[in-house]
Amino acid sequence: MCQIVTIYSKLMYNVNMQNQTLYITGMSCAACSAKLEKEIIDLSGIINCSVNISTEKMNFTFDPKKTDIDTIKRTITKIGFGYAEPRNDSYNQEKLRKLKEIKSLKVQFIIALTFTIPLLYLAMGHMLPFDLSLPLPKILNPHIYPLNFAIVQLVLTVPVIITGRKFYLSGFRAIIHKSPNMDSLIAMGTSAAFIYSLYAIYRIIIGKPEYAEQLYFETAAVIITLILLGKTLEAISKGKTGAAIEKLIGLRPKTAIVIKDGQEVETPIDDVLVGDIIFVKPGSKIPVDGVILDGISVIDEAMLTGESMPVTKKIGDKVYAATINTNGVIKFKAEKVGEDTALAQIINLVESAQENKAPISKIADKVSGIFVPIVFLIAVTALIGWLIATKDFAFSLKIFISVLVIACPCALGLATPTAIMVGTGKGAENGILIKSGEALEIAHRIKTIVFDKTGTITVGKPAVTNIICTDEFDRAKILKYTASAEKNSEHPLGAAIVGKAEDEKIDLLSVADFHAIIGKGIACRINSEDVLIGNVKLMDDHSIDLSKLKDDYNMLAEECKTPIYIAIDKKAAGIIGVSDMVKADSLEAISGLRQMGIEVIMITGDNKLTADAIAKQVGITKILSEVLPGDKAETIRKIKAQGKIVAMVGDGINDAPALAEADIGIAMGSGTDVAIESADIVLIHYDLMSVRTAINLSRATIRNIKQNLCWAFGYNVAGIPIAAGLLYIFGGPLLSPMIAAAAMSFSSISVLLNALRLRR
Repeated sequence: MCQIVTIYSKLMYNVNMQNQTLYITGMSCAACSAKLEKEIIDLSGIINCSVNISTEKMNFTFDPKKTDIDTIKRTITKIGFGYAEPRNDSYNQEKLRKLKEIKSLKVQFIIALTFTIPLLYLAMGHMLPFDLSLPLPKILNPHIYPLNFAIVQLVLTVPVIITGRKFYLSGFRAIIHKSPNMDSLIAMGTSAAFIYSLYAIYRIIIGKPEYAEQLYFETAAVIITLILLGKTLEAISKGKTGAAIEKLIGLRPKTAIVIKDGQEVETPIDDVLVGDIIFVKPGSKIPVDGVILDGISVIDEAMLTGESMPVTKKIGDKVYAATINTNGVIKFKAEKVGEDTALAQIINLVESAQENKAPISKIADKVSGIFVPIVFLIAVTALIGWLIATKDFAFSLKIFISVLVIACPCALGLATPTAIMVGTGKGAENGILIKSGEALEIAHRIKTIVFDKTGTITVGKPAVTNIICTDEFDRAKILKYTASAEKNSEHPLGAAIVGKAEDEKIDLLSVADFHAIIGKGIACRINSEDVLIGNVKLMDDHSIDLSKLKDDYNMLAEECKTPIYIAIDKKAAGIIGVSDMVKADSLEAISGLRQMGIEVIMITGDNKLTADAIAKQVGITKILSEVLPGDKAETIRKIKAQGKIVAMVGDGINDAPALAEADIGIAMGSGTDVAIESADIVLIHYDLMSVRTAINLSRATIRNIKQNLCWAFGYNVAGIPIAAGLLYIFGGPLLSPMIAAAAMSFSSISVLLNALRLRR
């Protein structure tokens, strides 16, 4: 009773919680997302909060009794960010917003470049070696007209500063709100260069022409231009990380042909209702999910499942939105429309996974939260240190600017979410739905996989494997008589025999005096002949001599097939062997997992003899048989207690507790809704090869994330000291602020490009 109360309390607690998503505007780097996440989590009543810099979304759960959405929104605004409510067409709106952002960045970059090129020519052309130096008009010669030289540089720099004004607005606003970000570093660095250059103009005006050699206008302009280039390339690359979602959304048909009053009416997809009768021509997409009422066709489901072979569909079979009707005309009844279709659910799952953070990202989040203040402290320390050492403020300022500009929290923030976005999207393209970043990360550490037998390793429904007859009877008659009798039975073994007859296009006969004998079989009359179909007990009750079939019976029993005897007019006619068939790819998939160093275990409620026979066919040596459905979860718990990272693969309702108990639950897409809901990974394919693919995808993604983090950390650990003049102390080169800006932009782009490699 106490346990029931506890479960009820947990359910009520979860019901009272509210989940919400907001689009966040104004974030420029991981420091922004880390700051926002911390501020929201610190609010009373917030259960959890996750801010994803790649998707620019904030997902949070809160207790409405302790806080409200308005308080959360005010907090977002207070620390300098904006927000937007998600809409039904939020993905399309977000895509348009990103395209608009890319276009705007391109325009800004072109404007900045237009003014920066002549500025560079003016500021640095005359500094090149004599044989390469670029001539300047006499009126702009710094040695003759230093003020002209300086003023023209100022005029060329101001439009670039105006073009990059968002860095200053965002950067200084973040400083005011005590949450400095990457824009703050850029704003401070370029402002220092610009202000010092204004001071140099003042010194020229009061009669110090040598200050014409201490102008840093081109530094500020080049930094802004390079950052704009980096941001443009970054935005384009980030857009590509969501290509899988875009591809899935693009599969949605726009219209459907609905039968109304006997007429074919082309109807917008949003107006299709459950229960509508849909007409689909050859070559057209299936508009919604449903069940075929009339017709037969071959459906290409590759875009939904990744399965290359088309599937034959007939009356009673399910069809799914976005799949293609290749050659037949069908009518079907709409069962799921809009957000309830399988395609919509897949899209929602992938989007949810892409917004979810993997545990590995916590490292970058912690660093990003303190990154900018530390960089600023290093920059000020370097400025003061070099000023004391050289007494040269211009030289020290150059180092100060270089340190601020080269630091890149963006690369840290993008390292994990971009790889997860590409990885989960690639999984969806291959019929593997990974529900969270955490699942994607844990999957690569799996050391033991426990497979349920029925419906996972095996097909999940019985099929006829053997038809054996005595000398007096032929195969065709045995199958025809047995199927005709079983047509009146509801037993799954009987359904398998009827299905076999239908596959062989055998016309069934009428049956008289039908009797189902519980626990034994069937008795009836066909064509005036007495027919018995069942087990040994039934045959013994009617004194049927089974000696001719004894060896065949033992053979079937050893192969763990269910033997069904058939007797006609008191004579043993034959045996039909029925078994749950092993899936065609199970042996290859399990062999591949073992080659990957993963221990494979089979768990089943079947008796040891049957379990051993199935396990032998697929190469499994460790078998847990006669396990009751309620004990599967406890079995998984015991395996985990041995220190193993355990995955459970199953498809039935009785697998759900075990799927939830495992470190990673993997549900077959053909399984029940309960099993799928309990799982961390859902395989749309019915085959086990997808288990290998899912683990390989996890390994590739985590390897990619580690590469990204290694590069991001390594870049900053090496770049910042070099910018601070470490190499210069030992006679090496001094890093130019412009080179620092280029390196900073490249660091973010390299992380994105590395993540995009997963698409291959």
